[in-house]
Amino acid sequence: MFKFLVVLLIVAIVSINAFAPSRFAIKRSTSLSMADIVDTAIATPGFSTLVAAVKAAGLVETLKGKGPFTVFAPTDAAFAKLPAGTVEGLLKDIPTLKNILTYHVVSGVQKPTRNGRTYTTVNGKEINVKVTVDTTESFIWGGQTNPAKVTNLGIAVDNGSIVVIDEVLLPYPGDEPPVHN
Repeated sequence: MFKFLVVLLIVAIVSINAFAPSRFAIKRSTSLSMADIVDTAIATPGFSTLVAAVKAAGLVETLKGKGPFTVFAPTDAAFAKLPAGTVEGLLKDIPTLKNILTYHVVSGVQKPTRNGRTYTTVNGKEINVKVTVDTTESFIWGGQTNPAKVTNLGIAVDNGSIVVIDEVLLPYPGDEPPVHN
């Protein structure tokens, strides 16, 4: 009998909420809007070099688009690891800059897996993303010798995800991706 009364009470509460005037109904938010990739990068400390590069390459509208995209986003510290003058040179060499930046973008919302995963980037070349076996750290291999470490697995944004990395990914020359262990 007790179970019957509890079920009856729950049905009554749900029914009242479903059929009551809106002033009595439980409010539910249906529009939880977040910022897009570009606006989030602008608002997040540590991405000013990336934002300047995206603007210079003319990729703002693309990365503000519907997506979804995953951007493997190098921090300002990652850009600072490049040889002196590299960033300034890239900001003047738009085709090369665009090639490097689109190597950091894949379609869809992606996350590293323990077994590893290869993604084709927007520029057509592959990157390999995986979680190391002995830790929970994630690394990304591209054309560079050392892997980029994932420092934040994913900042959810309106049109995808930002995965923060500590190196700038460099596209490999030619058509075959390098083999990394």
